[in-house]
Amino acid sequence: MPSSWFEPLPARATYQAEAHGESRAALAEAAAAACARTAPTLLAMQKPEGYWVGDLLADSTLESDYVLLQLWLHPPRDGEWKPPSWDRIQRARRAILARQKSDGGFDIYPDGPADVNATIKAYIALKLAGLDTHNEPLRRARDAILNLGGIQEANSYVRINLSLFGLYPKRHVPTIPVELALVPGGLIYEMSSWTRAIVMPLTIIQAKTDTRPVPPGFTLEELVVPGKSFKLPKRDRLSALFRQLDIALKVWATRGPEMIRKPAIREAEKWILDHTRNSDGLGAIFPSMMYLIMALDALGYPRDHPDLIEAIRQFEGLLTETPDAFYFQPCVSPVWDTSIAMFALGEMGAVAPAAMRRAADWFIAKEIRRRGDWSVKRPDLEPSGWAFEFANEHYPDIDDTAMVLLAMQHAQASDAAAQERCERRAVHWLVGMQSGDGGWAAFDADNNWAFLNRVPFADHNAMLDPSCPDITGRVLEALCRRGFKLSDPPIERGVGFLLETQERDGSWYGRWGVNYLYGTFLALRGLRAAQDPGASKAVWKAGKWIVSVQNEDGGWGESCASYNESRFVPAPSTPSQTAWALLGLIAAGQGDTEALIRGVRHLVDTQKPDGTWDEHLATGTGFPNVFYLRYTLYRNYFPLLALTQARRAIEEAERALRLVQDAAPSHPLR
Repeated sequence: MPSSWFEPLPARATYQAEAHGESRAALAEAAAAACARTAPTLLAMQKPEGYWVGDLLADSTLESDYVLLQLWLHPPRDGEWKPPSWDRIQRARRAILARQKSDGGFDIYPDGPADVNATIKAYIALKLAGLDTHNEPLRRARDAILNLGGIQEANSYVRINLSLFGLYPKRHVPTIPVELALVPGGLIYEMSSWTRAIVMPLTIIQAKTDTRPVPPGFTLEELVVPGKSFKLPKRDRLSALFRQLDIALKVWATRGPEMIRKPAIREAEKWILDHTRNSDGLGAIFPSMMYLIMALDALGYPRDHPDLIEAIRQFEGLLTETPDAFYFQPCVSPVWDTSIAMFALGEMGAVAPAAMRRAADWFIAKEIRRRGDWSVKRPDLEPSGWAFEFANEHYPDIDDTAMVLLAMQHAQASDAAAQERCERRAVHWLVGMQSGDGGWAAFDADNNWAFLNRVPFADHNAMLDPSCPDITGRVLEALCRRGFKLSDPPIERGVGFLLETQERDGSWYGRWGVNYLYGTFLALRGLRAAQDPGASKAVWKAGKWIVSVQNEDGGWGESCASYNESRFVPAPSTPSQTAWALLGLIAAGQGDTEALIRGVRHLVDTQKPDGTWDEHLATGTGFPNVFYLRYTLYRNYFPLLALTQARRAIEEAERALRLVQDAAPSHPLR
């Protein structure tokens, strides 16, 4: 194996540029020209306030859930259902139909297979919107559902939603007891932040809801596979134990004393209302914001109550409605987009200082100074950090905070002293949020109580928020760029976490981006920043893995199916994943390999005249195997960052080659 990170892979010869008809210098110039086209376009996307934000796109389930929410808010009257939002429902219907697959189903990521839960949701929404069961799209969707195992294959949250309207038998739906709010020891804080923001309003909804009405004659019997059980599946012995507990909870729900239930409802109500303060909605994400509306309505809040009005306003703020489009975003991503755009531009060097100053000023104003849920585990830590969204002060996240710190190194705010204080607090908070295993998670520390993954409503595949390689790698880079060394305990422990979590093939799992390409590039950047000589074997192995999964066209692509199969699954090349692979190779010291040069050429050749790239596949991850994301700015700022750093790597390799050539003695016969 190489003794140095900068030694090329022995299995791959370095790129012989002249043999391919292109010099290193020419390719470096082409990369620089590509960056010069991208930078002005990206700068033009900056908002006057200083931030960047692109649309965050998901699957059809959001529009489907919107239709079901309308049924909740506007029950049928006088034998018919035509709520005030009927025109919007028709727009939602058209948007859903536009995403139906040729086999009649609906996927959860572009070019993916039909997903039973997404298809069930779409079927219900389309039927509520007025499509007849004999209508071809609805008939094809029904056939797809039956082929996928029928309505009995629905996950816990789909079952819960349907049971509220009597469309799924409640005895086979997980009970989420409202008494969770009273359990001592902070049980809900052992769940991931997004889970508790979903679960807490759901406990109220289940406790306060018998059965909501549906339009006359509305049924889902046609989605039932005859003879198949409606029961929750038995996954293992522990989940079987939880099923027995669920039976007991159902008895408690009907016979439990009101002297306990009423205080529990009041405590849950207080929790959800408290968590809407200083936030763009509960958790600032779609599912919990929708459940907040339903919970307030279930509690009897009148339609003119300020909290309900605000909850609906914030929820509808996720809707994009134009003459040509109708879609919901699961949340908004201004801090994330701004930090990466700012970092990519900053790495280019000397780019629009005024624009960077506006972004820095915006970040300083957005720093979170109040204690959030994270403080349950870290009560003595001074608040700081940034959230993903415009306002979500209960949930600053570690990943965004690390990325903002990386970005802020490239900008000077209007108030230098305020910037210094802000960054110092953020670094201290980031260090304080390290988990006991040495890694960093998204929102919490030590959120890894594994047995909770076996509770009946844990099949959204994100019950916990454990440490992950991608975030750990980014935090290591951010801290090391701030002067931390390998000898500092947080860095040493973080490096140890990465070395322990490397896959056998050399890659790392990516929790928040698809998938092994994302985890590997960030882990490598973290290890490179830490400069641990003992990591050279892991780094070499990871670089070799990246080369091994390169596509024939020179780019890289990975399917969301990687999560389901627990291995790398190739996909057509995408700009963002190609950029991640290049950044990983550079971090691995492979700045002069054929693989890197071919990847650079792929990005240069696929760039559009306006400096942007096209990308239609999902490369972002919400909940693995359940929910995926398309960040519409990924395709621009990640290639900009990769090409900037690749150009430098190529130029450095060219200079090194010339030094070697100049130092070589002349042949005596020449």
